[in-house]
Amino acid sequence: MGYVIATANMKGGVGKTTLTVNLATCLAKNYGKRVLVLDLDTQISATLSLMSPLDFAKLRKQRMTFRYLIDDVINPDPNSKLTINDIIQPQVCGLSELNLLPGDIDLYDEFVVSEMLHKQTVAFGEQNFETVWNRFERVLINNILKPVRDQYDFILLDCAPGYNLLTRSALAASDFYILPAKPEPLSVVGIQLLERRIGQLKDSHEHEAKINIKMLGIVFSMCNTSLLTGRYYKQVMHRVVEDFGVEQICKAQIPVDINVAKAVDSFSPAVLNAPQSAGSKAFLQLTQELLQKL
Repeated sequence: MGYVIATANMKGGVGKTTLTVNLATCLAKNYGKRVLVLDLDTQISATLSLMSPLDFAKLRKQRMTFRYLIDDVINPDPNSKLTINDIIQPQVCGLSELNLLPGDIDLYDEFVVSEMLHKQTVAFGEQNFETVWNRFERVLINNILKPVRDQYDFILLDCAPGYNLLTRSALAASDFYILPAKPEPLSVVGIQLLERRIGQLKDSHEHEAKINIKMLGIVFSMCNTSLLTGRYYKQVMHRVVEDFGVEQICKAQIPVDINVAKAVDSFSPAVLNAPQSAGSKAFLQLTQELLQKL
């Protein structure tokens, strides 16, 4: 059984998806690791970083996205024919070891989930609705991944910004999490908020099943080289070091690189599209560093 790793930050626009898909590609291409990327963001950025919109539209029309698996949990259908193995897209970007579980622009209806869990609460005579909700979020993604978890060395969960049901469930199912951040104050606040939320998540589940997720590292992305030695950048870094310790900050930092942004146009990560670019080299260094941490 391999590692399940979530990439998350309460704030958006910090390079979370870019980190996820490039890290996954480096693990598959450079280290021969079998990797699955799961897109949990309704913006489907990870999905469209690894396949074209046309290919995604075809899959969505056939209901071959992660939404189908969530629907099957909320409204089980004894006649359902698709399994997680059917929905996983193999050999994305031409890499035999890289697979994708496509996301969807509409993953679930929180009202329908609440209604289902309320019915369970009444049916089983449970006194506390929160207990039933916590149990559901703890097992949702974990149970969906269970049939394939031992098929991969790494399963990377690309979480949405904020702290919705799927992000909580992803964190509960993960062994580690990576915190992407930009060297700016609001991004640091996003780190602090997520850390607080993870602490609350662990506390809310400690009576039923302990959640043992650990931070793998804080990764600074979109770093402008003109700021690396500047006073402003140092002030931001100093705050992070004070809060988390220097050992939690990854040495490899992802620079601003137009090649990383342009790679999305080709529906493949920068490490494949522009392997000699500064951004791609930084992603490879980061992959080496994270493997050493593990």
